[in-house]
Amino acid sequence: MRHSLASRWLSLVVLASLSCALVGWLAARSFAQDKPRSGGELIFVVPSEPPSYDAHREETFGVIHPLAPHYNTLLRTDPFDRTGTKPVGDLAESWTVSKDGRTYTFKIRKGVKFHDGSELTAKDVKASYDKIVFPPQGVASDRQGQYTNVEAVQALDPNTVVFRLKFPQGSFLSSVASPWNWIYKADILAKDPRWYETHVMGTGPFTFVEHVKGSHWVGKKNPNYWDKGKPYLDGYRAIFVKDSAAQVAAVRGDRAHIQFRGFSPAERDSLVQALGPKITVQESPWDCVLLVALNHEKKPFDDKRVRRALTLALDRYQGSQALSKIAIVKEVAGVVVPGTPFATPPAELEKLAGYSRDIAKSRAEAKRLLKEAGVPDGFSFTFKNRGIPMPYEPVGVWLIDQWRQIGVNVRQEVVEAAAYYGQVLRPGNYEAAMDFQCGYIVEPDLDVYKFQSKEISPANYSRYTDKTLDDLFTKQSRAQDPEERKKFIRDFEKRLLDDEAHYLYTLQWHRIIPHSARVKGWTITPSHYLNNQLDTVWLTQ
Repeated sequence: MRHSLASRWLSLVVLASLSCALVGWLAARSFAQDKPRSGGELIFVVPSEPPSYDAHREETFGVIHPLAPHYNTLLRTDPFDRTGTKPVGDLAESWTVSKDGRTYTFKIRKGVKFHDGSELTAKDVKASYDKIVFPPQGVASDRQGQYTNVEAVQALDPNTVVFRLKFPQGSFLSSVASPWNWIYKADILAKDPRWYETHVMGTGPFTFVEHVKGSHWVGKKNPNYWDKGKPYLDGYRAIFVKDSAAQVAAVRGDRAHIQFRGFSPAERDSLVQALGPKITVQESPWDCVLLVALNHEKKPFDDKRVRRALTLALDRYQGSQALSKIAIVKEVAGVVVPGTPFATPPAELEKLAGYSRDIAKSRAEAKRLLKEAGVPDGFSFTFKNRGIPMPYEPVGVWLIDQWRQIGVNVRQEVVEAAAYYGQVLRPGNYEAAMDFQCGYIVEPDLDVYKFQSKEISPANYSRYTDKTLDDLFTKQSRAQDPEERKKFIRDFEKRLLDDEAHYLYTLQWHRIIPHSARVKGWTITPSHYLNNQLDTVWLTQ
């Protein structure tokens, strides 16, 4: 990490901690009463490029934002629901649930066509979900651990798909509404299950035009889209811009209408000041948090005393006050989004390692644990971070400064975002690395599935096996009584973050989307993975 980079962010953190909070400006508005206008090209900024084109294997917005308009899912979340929690039909026109809660039957819309003109049937839905739930050898499925309860997927006839579960699961419809579960063409998957990593073929509102790496992605209106009258746009252009200042400049200079991931408080304020009524701001809590993955296959991170020491070193409360003024992070987080029904109350959270407000006592315990584990004075390691400035850069600098307080010297290595998963996380090429968990619906099953054992969850980048944790995940998922479920979630959280310190949580994100007032029909949600099909979006002129 360059010295100037660290100095810049540490100076900002110090200055922010001494300054008054910026005054937020929010102009959330409803577009339902406006009559959509057809025509125009939506231009939006994407801070990261896709590692591959296959949403089943990836977990970055760099895939969702440019590619989602080419695809449909079985269900989706209601694009006008700000909570992002209401499943509605996409390719499914209706569905039923058996009395025992173990069989879900979906009726597929008739007349839906892939972009090559062939008709979509239940066979395509089955093949797509088989690839997600039961991936063949050599095919990565990042959310496979989310569907361990699925026993079988069956296509009963061309318009009927059935999911059979091992046990009732209240979150199942939410998991089917995943924006990652694009429906692919069965005939293509049969020939090459990895074809979609490098090709595009969907049923969505926009067809693929071109992808120029390092520059842009273009889609155009699908004239044969099954949802008649949509999309309203003639097309869209996603421009890839890594530098956050350049992203803001693009919106300010009307070279882009929107950036769907989020801007910082200062960036929001600069746009409001510069554009006034020409800008609209939408804000929301954000189901997203940065994590530190500690590779259990590398010494000394196989020792839970070392992992526990690293979490005890973090003053999350001071970090929240300072970082929330300069970055898109805010609340001190446990495993469920703060303030939601299954979240741990703050007073209970403070009992976990690294969450006490007595930071001096916590750091003294951290030093004792390191000594007990035989870690030498001046212990050092390399922390690998994802090459996206916000919020990875300021949070990474903050972590390194916090670990310095217990005598641990850490060098940061920033890896280009598109290569981060393929070259760092998936092959285990790191000692400690920045990871994240960003959900599309606030639901414990979907927020904590990644922390199951590595044999169950390919997204477990701390690379441990913990059967007790797996059992607790299953128990909370099966629990029908909310209070009983809360207990299992608390036990899961304590084992993950305290007893074993498998992962380190940092701060919950806060989503801020300033966009051109010309953009209509788009509603913010707590997830930057939702509402990216663009079928409801239109421009005023």
